[in-house]
Amino acid sequence: MPAHAVEPFRIDIPQSRLDDLSDRLRRTLWPQELPGVGDAYGVPNERVRALAEYWLEKFDWRALEARLNALPQFTTEIDGEDIHFLHIRSSRPDAVPAILTHGWPGSILEFLEIIAPLTEPESEDAPAFHLVIPSLPGFAFSGPTRSKGWNQGRTALAWLELMSRLGYPTFAAIGNDAGSMIAPAVARLAPERLLGVHVTQLYSFPSGDPAEFEDLSAEDMAALGHLQWFRDNKMAFNTLHSQQPQTLAFALADSPVGLLGWNAQLFGTSLDPDFIIGNVAIYWLTGTAGSSIRFYYEDAHTADAPGQPTTTPVGLAMFAGDFQSIRRFAERDHRNIVSWNSYDPGLGTSGANDAAGHYAAHESPELLVGDIRQFFSRVI
Repeated sequence: MPAHAVEPFRIDIPQSRLDDLSDRLRRTLWPQELPGVGDAYGVPNERVRALAEYWLEKFDWRALEARLNALPQFTTEIDGEDIHFLHIRSSRPDAVPAILTHGWPGSILEFLEIIAPLTEPESEDAPAFHLVIPSLPGFAFSGPTRSKGWNQGRTALAWLELMSRLGYPTFAAIGNDAGSMIAPAVARLAPERLLGVHVTQLYSFPSGDPAEFEDLSAEDMAALGHLQWFRDNKMAFNTLHSQQPQTLAFALADSPVGLLGWNAQLFGTSLDPDFIIGNVAIYWLTGTAGSSIRFYYEDAHTADAPGQPTTTPVGLAMFAGDFQSIRRFAERDHRNIVSWNSYDPGLGTSGANDAAGHYAAHESPELLVGDIRQFFSRVI
């Protein structure tokens, strides 16, 4: 690919790959499981068996492939790596460019439900956007990374180059999960280019100063309790990804059910199986199960300092069941928070493990789109 070239892209998974996948699913060797322990030891057999059966018998990859291929897709090489992205332009002459960033174990699928309302809103009073939705380096259709160092900072630099290459000197940044770290990182690098940052999590934590806990509200103390529960019960994936991603990669690259079980721990039980399997299938069929988790290792082993607080306008839309941001800590890291909203649309039904609302663009697109609209109506 010539330097700076932007090439059209189309997904076309060979049938032989799909046949191999079906064969592997049929020949799964299932692990022994203790009776009556539920999910105390991790994702239970019952759940993974049900998802694997759905994958084999009901999931339609070709339908998802056609849905994605109906959208304009492109690839370009940035800093030695291939970057895949959707680029959907609005018909509105006043549309604002925006880059949307997913995380792990999600993908560009997170944002499919909000493309139409953001690019072509029914009301002329609502802001419209030209959307750029990349697959993270090492993820999905961007393919495995070929070099070290692809952490959030290097990804933010790549996003700046991508938006320049597309002719967008200024733009908005929207993110979820890892995208909620990358979007502010872009703002730190080039505040003069960012119109605003909208995220579903603000990952700001206590510094260790006891004074930070004085007079915290009951709501904030509950948020801290939820965070502590997550750290005590669900952070094994982060530790392993950050320390030994290649060791885990052997299992993820060889077994679709192994990949399904590992990734399913971060997909809530209230999510529909097509969304869960669609995301997992993308990692499997692109061979990026191992390269994607290196993102955690790179972030854990970077010498880059976090940087100064952001000054770009920031908006937060957090959802019950997901990570609960605490404003006192967030204002230490972000000096211009202009919108802070919390929603409880009643998505989850199975307790703390569900993490309902984490994929808000898919689970509650109308609420999220409304929050994005109100935030950018104030700052652009």
